Amino acid sequence: MTAPAPSSAATVPQDHHPYKVMALYKFAALPDAEALKPALAQFCCARAIRGTLILAPEGINGTVAGTPEAIDALAEFLFVSGPFGARLTGAEVKYSFADTAPFLRMKVRLKKEIVTMGVEDIDPTRSVGTYVAPADWNALISDPDTIVIDTRNDYETAIGMFKGAVDPNTKTFREFPDWVRENTGLHNKPKIAMYCTGGIRCEKATAFMKEQGFDEVYHLKGGILKYLEEIPQEESLWEGACFVFDERVSVTHGLEEGEHRLCRACRHPLTPEDIASPLYEAGVSCPHCHATRSEDDRLRFRQRQKQMDLARQRGERHLGK
Repeated sequence: MTAPAPSSAATVPQDHHPYKVMALYKFAALPDAEALKPALAQFCCARAIRGTLILAPEGINGTVAGTPEAIDALAEFLFVSGPFGARLTGAEVKYSFADTAPFLRMKVRLKKEIVTMGVEDIDPTRSVGTYVAPADWNALISDPDTIVIDTRNDYETAIGMFKGAVDPNTKTFREFPDWVRENTGLHNKPKIAMYCTGGIRCEKATAFMKEQGFDEVYHLKGGILKYLEEIPQEESLWEGACFVFDERVSVTHGLEEGEHRLCRACRHPLTPEDIASPLYEAGVSCPHCHATRSEDDRLRFRQRQKQMDLARQRGERHLGK
């Protein structure tokens, strides 16, 4: 057995992009997740890999970055030679590159779920929607008999969505089941097409939809990231940028880094217009959170930002040591 081959995005010259990013997930029986954690954490830290990996009895999920050599070694460890054995065979894996370190720390976390929906007995290994390849996605979502649903949260949908998609305006994925139950109009069309960033949320979302009585349920295989990687911009039905959970903040077609930045006070992605707003202060506030913060909050954030700026001037890193 060999580790999953890099996607086409990984053919970018490595000397131009020193950091290789690996996003992966797999629903698999890992009853020994707690016992696996130390070896996985040690392997990553020994190779200066940073990011977050979540282990749960239902599988693994996460995104990490490091040198190309370190990430290739981790793929070998996860899928071939390490303590997971063959349990992660067939994992959904996507590779991309970055010019600067996308993560500040390495974290291996134990959780009850690798993606938290909060509904018991939802098992994507037992029942799940029909996978749709990026090449076939445009035809499905252009079909007038299809309702397209974005399963992500409001701060993600704010910067990009598929044309014509329904936005549930959820704050967390836990709100999604109630949104479905309350929107009886979803039964008005025979087909439901769902998508998310990398595909993992749709594994549970489509399983839930089928449990709720929806028959024709589809989801974008590999998520938005795979679509942006494979579909040329001139053929794309994607509008905007895709939020990612690392220091790049957003990516666009070809998985190129977007123009968004992150508000360090509220973690909301910011457009250039947001940054130009008088309500924006680096590390302190932005138009999305200014009204919800007290002056004490802003004073505390200014002190934190000052320490970060001083560390940067000394050539040090205030966060992520």
